[in-house]
Amino acid sequence: MCKIKINAAVFLIVLKMFLVATSETCESDREMEKKCRIHNYKTVKPLLDYFRQVRNELEGKEIKENKLSELNSDLMEKYHEIARIHEKVMKEANLLDEYKNKVIKRENDLQLSQNKVEKLESEINSKQNIIVKLKGELAYKSTNLELRFKNLNSNFIEEAEKIKRFSENIKNMTKHQKTLEVKLEKSKTKLIKQDKDIQLCQVEIDKLNRTSENIREQQKKIELQLKDSQTKIIDKVKENQLCRAEVDTLNKTLINTLIPSSCSPFGDSDVHTLNVSGIGFFDVLCDSQLAGPGWIVIQQRVGGNEDFNRDWATYRKGFGAMDSDFFLGLEKIHRITSLQRFKLYIHLVARNGSTYNARYDDFKISDEDHGYALSLGKFSGTINEDAMRYHENIKFTTFDRDNDKDDGNCAVYFKSGWWYKNCYNCNLNKPNKKISWWIKNRIELIEAKMLIRPKEAMKK
Repeated sequence: MCKIKINAAVFLIVLKMFLVATSETCESDREMEKKCRIHNYKTVKPLLDYFRQVRNELEGKEIKENKLSELNSDLMEKYHEIARIHEKVMKEANLLDEYKNKVIKRENDLQLSQNKVEKLESEINSKQNIIVKLKGELAYKSTNLELRFKNLNSNFIEEAEKIKRFSENIKNMTKHQKTLEVKLEKSKTKLIKQDKDIQLCQVEIDKLNRTSENIREQQKKIELQLKDSQTKIIDKVKENQLCRAEVDTLNKTLINTLIPSSCSPFGDSDVHTLNVSGIGFFDVLCDSQLAGPGWIVIQQRVGGNEDFNRDWATYRKGFGAMDSDFFLGLEKIHRITSLQRFKLYIHLVARNGSTYNARYDDFKISDEDHGYALSLGKFSGTINEDAMRYHENIKFTTFDRDNDKDDGNCAVYFKSGWWYKNCYNCNLNKPNKKISWWIKNRIELIEAKMLIRPKEAMKK
């Protein structure tokens, strides 16, 4: 294609040179112009024909070249497409090789599994034979076991019936025992009361015996004096007057020797004996310093050595030492406050040294059958809040007698007996370092005393 283009260019250059030469020749001879033209035409015509032929060939070759370039581009596209297809085919061939390898591997695994299965089947067959033998032995043994089980079951039923009858007997005995325990407790209470009454009666009898002995001695003296003065009427009159004087003296002595039921007759702070109806003679600590004369101390926390985590019987009787910590006893407090109206005075000493008091104008506690429930009356005092009011009409609680409103036992929680509700706003029986009286903030106490006095004595 390039050679054809070069030949055409050379041909055009030669043609141009020929035309120039011819035109110069023709110019010199204008006359011969027509002849030159004819001559040139004749001369150039073959060239022109050749040129047309070359041009036509060139145009045909250009068309063919364009078609060839188009075919080349199509061929390149086809080549690239074939290359892509080839690459895809190679990938698929690689995948196919991998699948073939996997299939071969799985066939090998399958063959191994089949070998294992065959081995296991042989083992299963041998074990099935063993199982058949064992089943026969088990059937024989199960038959024997069933017979034994039936025998044991019948024996067990008999024993169960015996146990049931025995448990019913135990329940009946337990109920009977509880009934006996209740009766025994009531009998003990009655015996205690009877013992106390007997003791009181014995004391009264002793007093009467002493009085009667004194009277007998006086009567003997009077009889002797009467015998000595039978002859003299004046002497008899004088002796009668002396006897009357002596009798009056004895009556005054008897009145003075009567033991009181409160500390009102005493003006000191000391231990004295009281005689209270229903309980007899017992010692109390009288106090005439804190709030005036005649107060009975029923509870005292000043030493810190006494354990107030006691049972019901101990709180009922009383415990402690009157020169340190003590609780007078619920039964004594009940008997004293049932005679007349009493006032309660509570003396408190805080850890910072401050002192407070709380007063109630109608203090008493009920009997044991009603749980020694607390009554207070109206409140007054130097402390801001009436913490005891929370406990009014509440029964006394100990760790072995739960009378509070809490789900558990407050006496167990706080290691002391008290008139717990749910549980407390004040507790003067708690362990010594935890004695407390709640107001807006809790007052930590180091000392506490509870004192009572007849209301009539307060008016004097």
